[in-house]
Amino acid sequence: MKRFSRILFYLRSQKRNIVLYLLFNILSIIFSLVSLAMLAPFLQMLFGKEKFNDVRPEWHFTATGLLDSLKYMIGKLIQQHGAVYALGAICVIIIISIFFKNLFTYLSFRVLAPMRNYVMTKLRSDLYAKILELPIGFFTEQRKGDIISRMSNDANEVEWSVMSTLEGLIRDPLNILIILVSLVYLSPALSLFLLVLLPLTGFIIGRVSRSLKKQSTASQEQLGTLMSILDETLGGLRVIKAFNAEKILRSKFFQTNNKLNHIRNKMNFRRDLASPMSEFMGVLVLSCILWFGGKLVLSKEVALSADSFITYIVFFTQIINPAKSLSTAFYNAQRGSAAIQRIEEILQAPVTVTDPPDAKTIPGFHHSIEFRNVSFAYDDKVILKNINLIIEKGKTIALVGSSGAGKSSLADLVPRFHDVSTGELLIDGVNIKNYSLHSVRSLMGIVTQEPILFNDTIANNIALGVDNVSAKDIEHAATVANALQFINHKEEGFDSNIGDRGSKLSGGERQRLTIARAVLKNPPILILDEATSSLDTESERLVQDAINNMMQNRTSLVIAHRLSTIRHADEIIVLQKGEIAERGTHDQLLVQNGIYRRLVDMQEVK
Repeated sequence: MKRFSRILFYLRSQKRNIVLYLLFNILSIIFSLVSLAMLAPFLQMLFGKEKFNDVRPEWHFTATGLLDSLKYMIGKLIQQHGAVYALGAICVIIIISIFFKNLFTYLSFRVLAPMRNYVMTKLRSDLYAKILELPIGFFTEQRKGDIISRMSNDANEVEWSVMSTLEGLIRDPLNILIILVSLVYLSPALSLFLLVLLPLTGFIIGRVSRSLKKQSTASQEQLGTLMSILDETLGGLRVIKAFNAEKILRSKFFQTNNKLNHIRNKMNFRRDLASPMSEFMGVLVLSCILWFGGKLVLSKEVALSADSFITYIVFFTQIINPAKSLSTAFYNAQRGSAAIQRIEEILQAPVTVTDPPDAKTIPGFHHSIEFRNVSFAYDDKVILKNINLIIEKGKTIALVGSSGAGKSSLADLVPRFHDVSTGELLIDGVNIKNYSLHSVRSLMGIVTQEPILFNDTIANNIALGVDNVSAKDIEHAATVANALQFINHKEEGFDSNIGDRGSKLSGGERQRLTIARAVLKNPPILILDEATSSLDTESERLVQDAINNMMQNRTSLVIAHRLSTIRHADEIIVLQKGEIAERGTHDQLLVQNGIYRRLVDMQEVK
């Protein structure tokens, strides 16, 4: 039950609906039993198998007392109006009972559906909210396709394997319980024999289903791998075709897909065993009851009449279908529990970058950003060591170094995508951790090397994260970013959809939109992962002009790939293996004739 604790937690707010669902199911079961209870005594009396009782029997709350009263009423009906009239009356009573049984069954479904949909809506919402909340570092260790699989396939598995069987997991035990109570009421001696056999059948079914959760976990993991391969294929289709790698990717996908097929076949074989096995076990128990009970009735060892025994058998047959449904629901729940576990791994993942309880709102940026003895490690791997750096307001600081030197990690500490492991990161002399994440990030604009755009209009991409923005402001931001000209050439202008990740635009156009987004936000601090390194000459010039316009009167931290773009930076920081190896202006570093000079010579900067 612990595996389903989150679902039960969501259901806490649905107490009224749960009570109604239980009530409607109880009424449905009762009306079903009423219709069955009418048959055995009536048929015996109608076809002359039993004499009519002219004296009203004394009422007492036992199975015999109830049946005697029912026989008396049926006998009176036959004597006064005839057998055909009585047959019609009994048929009407049965029809009314079945009508109410199905009415309450429908009402139980009507109550259950909103509960089921509410739980799934909450689960998906919480999962997406947690994905937004988790730090950037979490996703470097995860395959994107696997996370998408947990959001889609695992959530669907929970919906169909758990929530769709919630009805069976509640109604069927309730049905079986009420029928068992009725059977104990009819004959305690026979029911004692029954209560020994039923747990034995449950134990056998449980043993068969034990490995289903393990198989389901393996299935979901393979599905996540499959989604990852698909995501990589869609993202790298041009490279795959260029390098004739279709065969490699096809083989990789087919191999994973066939493995998934094998696991799912084994799961389905075991799951499909539930219904026939439970039916066979039910008939086996029924045969035992028939033999044992018939023996008691024939030998008159217990005070159980033939019609009571027939009613007992009829009632017991009503356990078989709920038992079949319950075993199937139990098997499905085992499958769904594996999906819940995979979702819980994300929902319970630790959020390492959080606001303190007394987080303040940063009033603005006035003086400087300071790295004071900062070190940063991720998963016990040291990335930055003992960084001391002051970025004064209005200055441009460039970070250079070979790949893996720690440039991006250092820049990511400023908006708190990660938190420092040791040391302090200060804004205007106050530790950045004392401020709320929202207020710190509101001071910053970020332009990444790869343009990050969304499948939406140009206007909405520029206005991302900015509330109550006017069309005039958006147009001004586009002008500063050298983007207005190409936007005006679009048929729908700012309302043009740019496709998935901006696929309808060129590289330079995409980058200028991300710059326009940063301009519109109008932040005092800019973090630039140099946006021109992958552009052609003309696009590079337009984008660089846009960046120069945007950097005016702002504090900038620039990750430099093309060293020609940072010659006029106020200070250049050269990182090597996570440490500051050199620092100074462009001219000062050239004179030192060290790492920076070697990098410049390699790029043939003049």
